[in-house]
Amino acid sequence: MKKIIKISILVLILAVFVLTIVYLYRKSQEKPAVYQTEKPFITNIVRKTVATGSVIPRKEIEIKPQVSGIVEEIFVEAGKHIRQGDVIARIRIIPDLINLNNAEARLERAKIAFDDAKISADRQDKLFSQGVISAADNQQTQVSFKNARQEVDAAEANLELIREGVNKKSGKTTNTLIRSTIEGMLLDIPIKVGNSVIETNNFNAGTTIATVADVGDMIFQGKVDETEVGKIKPGMDLMLTIGAIENDTFHATLKYISPKGILENGAVQFEIKADVRLKEDEFIRAGYSANADIVLDHRTDVLAVKESALLFQGDSAYVEVETSPQKFEKRFIKTGISDGINIQVLSGLTKNDKIKVQQLNMSGTTK
Repeated sequence: MKKIIKISILVLILAVFVLTIVYLYRKSQEKPAVYQTEKPFITNIVRKTVATGSVIPRKEIEIKPQVSGIVEEIFVEAGKHIRQGDVIARIRIIPDLINLNNAEARLERAKIAFDDAKISADRQDKLFSQGVISAADNQQTQVSFKNARQEVDAAEANLELIREGVNKKSGKTTNTLIRSTIEGMLLDIPIKVGNSVIETNNFNAGTTIATVADVGDMIFQGKVDETEVGKIKPGMDLMLTIGAIENDTFHATLKYISPKGILENGAVQFEIKADVRLKEDEFIRAGYSANADIVLDHRTDVLAVKESALLFQGDSAYVEVETSPQKFEKRFIKTGISDGINIQVLSGLTKNDKIKVQQLNMSGTTK
């Protein structure tokens, strides 16, 4: 019985050994890899860089008041087209107590001087009619009386302007009506009725009543990395892609490149501006984000290969050309410009050559 068990174990071990040998043999006899090939082709290659930014109006104006006070009424709303001189809002003046007190005191002094000058003028008239004084003395008194009356009028007008912003002589409000200084679209009105506003002066920028811009004249404002700024120059064409407008592109012309870069997120960026050529009957809102493709170089109808087919040895590039079925040889080539996908071939290949398509292995390298 024991002898049978030993023989069975030996047979089992032998069987496992034989199966292992068969498995390893079959694995070593796997079919050789078959590599795909492709031929060089004729195409157009465009090398470009991308600038990110936004589309904004060339002329955008903030309307600020010339007097301080309370917003009493707003006559327009954002999105409306207005002309130069159109009224946007009206301000009710809250007079400064010190200025108001000074104006009232000035008027009182002017009235006192006027009453005194009137009495003197009446007295001098009687004396002149009696022949007591000369015409020259009477004329001087009359001039003083007229100046006193003019001072009363000026003091009253000054007091009215401080209180109401209204001058009776002009018959209309002056600085209390806020008017647009340009023609364009009203982009924003950040204030509401009842808000306090501060006048613009030498020490204060003032409260913004409204923002007006000419949306018919737009520019692209973006930034370019320092590695690309040396390759661009004014006059280059840009193709704008606006995120809010799908399946459409706009053309622009580069007009300005900043002479000074700004460090942002560890990289130096240079500001650029370009004139946008708007399409008829198409409205672009101010502030749309956009990407601009700047064409640095281009070639038309050139021989090219996929850039992924290239291999490198030192500073030289080469491809593997098929000499017979699934047999390849190394061939060095001279390349031109690339768009990141296709690369121009200057020499070393013809249209009839078959190039090995490089395959990526698990580590990410070609084989």
